[in-house]
Amino acid sequence: MNFLFVTDPLPSFKISKDSTYAMMCAAQARGHTIAVCQPEHLSWQSGSRVQVKASAIHLTGHPTDWYQVDSTDCRFVCDFCAVLMRKDPPCDAAYADATHLLQQAEREGARVFNRPGALRDHPEKLAILEFAQLFPQFLGPTLVTRCADDIRQFHHVHQDIILKPLDGMGGRGIFRVPSDGLNLGSIVETLTDYGAQTVMVQKFLPAIAHGDKRILLIEGQAVPYCLARIPQAGEVRGNLAAGGRGVAQPLSPSDLLIANALGPILARRGLFLVGLDVIGEHLTEINVTSPTCFLEISDQTGLDVAALFVQALEAKLVASSTVSLQ
Repeated sequence: MNFLFVTDPLPSFKISKDSTYAMMCAAQARGHTIAVCQPEHLSWQSGSRVQVKASAIHLTGHPTDWYQVDSTDCRFVCDFCAVLMRKDPPCDAAYADATHLLQQAEREGARVFNRPGALRDHPEKLAILEFAQLFPQFLGPTLVTRCADDIRQFHHVHQDIILKPLDGMGGRGIFRVPSDGLNLGSIVETLTDYGAQTVMVQKFLPAIAHGDKRILLIEGQAVPYCLARIPQAGEVRGNLAAGGRGVAQPLSPSDLLIANALGPILARRGLFLVGLDVIGEHLTEINVTSPTCFLEISDQTGLDVAALFVQALEAKLVASSTVSLQ
């Protein structure tokens, strides 16, 4: 099969921990061909189909010169067996534009993972909101607002809170305000830009000391190990990009309860790969753009997460081809 990866520029990859790289390695090892592009390489013209200027590559196994470009040409996106949308946030206007082009490619027969419409419908901070009604036991106290007075009241009630921007990733822009309320006003002004931007506020969960757990779902099924991202001393952020230490561990009963409840729902919406963020027994985020932690889990447990992913993708593609022929 031929796979197209829509990614950030390849020179920006840190292959020692990049899950997209792990996917590429697993795909190549199983005999598939790999092509890559960036979102700006997608285009459409009336009377034709969505095209992409894609580079066919193969992986060398070298730690620095890790890929070689074999050829670059323009192709129809629907000619690939699968398109893997792996562009990192921010999910800005350019990202949304790319999903619309990929959604048009879907109408022309392309198979895109995760589905472009589902990517737009599940912003990673706000996607938990609908599950507050379905599974209220999974969520801790949460507020989404741009109103400073509402945030102050939330802090008054819960005393110890976390504030974070809706478009952040890797722990950027996250603040903790304990019971003394020190600098709350300044933090609110900064994050909301004086009421122009909406933020998420959550009650601080002491279980963060044991890690912000990344639970991976592949086609609705939980990978049996999660990565607990443990904050370094003096930090409240467990994100690996913020210096957190990743510790792979088996899923707990509460982890499985959350994964088994949400997995089938998200898979039916076309979210083939999802990263659930869980602190203690509480769901805090649903990551759908480019979930990571494949290599950290694989290195510590011996479970080849990327191979599981590619095998599940193969099965999905074969099943859909069989259905289309009937």
